[in-house]
Amino acid sequence: LIVVDNESDPIKAGTLAEQLVLHDKVQFLVCHNAPPPLHLGVARVADRYEIPYIPNVAVMEPWLAMRADASPPWTYTHALGFAIATPATPGSIWDKPGYTILDTWKEELDQFGDQTNKKTGVFASDDPDGVGWYALFPKALEEWGYNVIGEERNIGLFPIGTTDFTPIIKEWQDNNVEILWGNCPAPDFGTLWRQCHIEGFQPKIVSAGRASLYYTDINAWGGDLPNGIGTEALWHPSLKGCPGIGGTTPMSLYARWVKETGQPLSLSTGQGYAVIQVLIDAIERAGTLDADKVNNALDETDMMTLYHRVKFDPETRFSRVPISFGQWQKTDKPYVWECPIVFSKHDF
Repeated sequence: LIVVDNESDPIKAGTLAEQLVLHDKVQFLVCHNAPPPLHLGVARVADRYEIPYIPNVAVMEPWLAMRADASPPWTYTHALGFAIATPATPGSIWDKPGYTILDTWKEELDQFGDQTNKKTGVFASDDPDGVGWYALFPKALEEWGYNVIGEERNIGLFPIGTTDFTPIIKEWQDNNVEILWGNCPAPDFGTLWRQCHIEGFQPKIVSAGRASLYYTDINAWGGDLPNGIGTEALWHPSLKGCPGIGGTTPMSLYARWVKETGQPLSLSTGQGYAVIQVLIDAIERAGTLDADKVNNALDETDMMTLYHRVKFDPETRFSRVPISFGQWQKTDKPYVWECPIVFSKHDF
């Protein structure tokens, strides 16, 4: 197992993948959860050299858009991830509640929206993930009876690295916004949320997709800024009926993580584990390390992993993962912050 660090740089990710293939002679590539652009260069390398690649690409919609733009679409990448709002194919294993961000996050508003004035601000960074979010969520909120402030003028859509959010915050304040929903990198949300506090703007409901997934990110915001922030909850140690290798369970893997790092839950622990499981299963069923035979075996994957069931859509080579809803809370533990699941549509 050879591990390299792409430092969240899409260009470096592709370069490293090529080095792994040409210099280290790797036969397979895997990657845990990372935004779609980080997988673009690796998928190109995988197809160029006919190397099976199994990543968790996070968001389905921008990933499939990039895949469709490839000519021809990549055939050596089998991806896991979640959907923002796209319904599953009727009758498929994902055609049920809890497999889109949209229906999972809606529950938050179904339970507590009536305790607000329903005036909503939507924020997003102008990268593929954020733009996809901003294109889908304001429309859905309006359909649910919420008043999205500045949607027609793209208020809240900002370049990555923005340092002054004052004009956006003032617009929200002037319109008495009480709900914030959005998606952006963690440092950008930290800057935005810190300035909201400085300006005295404290809405009643705040959910920040992507920005609040990881402990190291939210902890860097400082003070009590993480408190109460909602987020999509992806892999979690409370998952039932999700076997690992040997006697490993989601809870035992989580316990090993805490013991070795002293940190609370990291979603990438289970997500990285699952892609390895999928690869090992395909190799065992293929009975060989031959790339094409393993790739064909990946097409036929249908298994329970530490991240629940994995089965790839035959047209897109994509497998959806289940989603729940989490919220950051302050604890008396040394690491202070935890993000328990506060709502799920899944009985597992």
